[in-house]
Amino acid sequence: MTNLIRRSPARLPATPVTVENRNNWTVVLSYDNEGQGPYLVDLSHHPRWDIQDSQLDAIGPLELSIPETIGSCSLKNGILINRMNRTQAAIWHLNTETPHMPDGPCYTDVTDSTVFLALCGPDTFSITEKLTSLDFLDPAKDAPFLFQGPFSHVPCQIVTLERGPDQSGGILLTCSRGYANSMIHAITDAGSAFGLRPAGEMRFMNWMTGQALASSR
Repeated sequence: MTNLIRRSPARLPATPVTVENRNNWTVVLSYDNEGQGPYLVDLSHHPRWDIQDSQLDAIGPLELSIPETIGSCSLKNGILINRMNRTQAAIWHLNTETPHMPDGPCYTDVTDSTVFLALCGPDTFSITEKLTSLDFLDPAKDAPFLFQGPFSHVPCQIVTLERGPDQSGGILLTCSRGYANSMIHAITDAGSAFGLRPAGEMRFMNWMTGQALASSR
């Protein structure tokens, strides 16, 4: 039996230091010289599902509720659910588990058809201001929240996970995998003045843990 090999469409400009094989993906846990942030992290190996149904509000994926308001998100147990429109939502798995997608025609696995990136740490929103007119710091919105619009001129789903002082915070974005390398180039170019460095999955997971601890105080 031939083993399936799954490859991320993203190629970060750095040398991997720690690598792990997970669910047929080669996952980079850390890169050389990651610096002190901000960080660009490839999370394309994390499962992502779309849900489409005319009765979307009646569906409870993984025993979780889909947000009622378009553009709203819920984050629980490492699972992020984004309400896209009246009949569609997205589920992004931020933990390291490999869940089984529920049965049913309303679910579509989009993991292999998209790229999934995280931008987090200091000056995150100074970088995004160079790439889009979307207001990730909108005080009228409570994080996490979803934007569907252009990022570096590419149609994307972008979620503001956290907003901190001095333009710090974190966003997640996904778009068609064919734009992956163009997106990497645009973000690294915009972030070069702020010391942006490619980072492995461990850096993102540690950042997420730090945000959770901060919000619980």
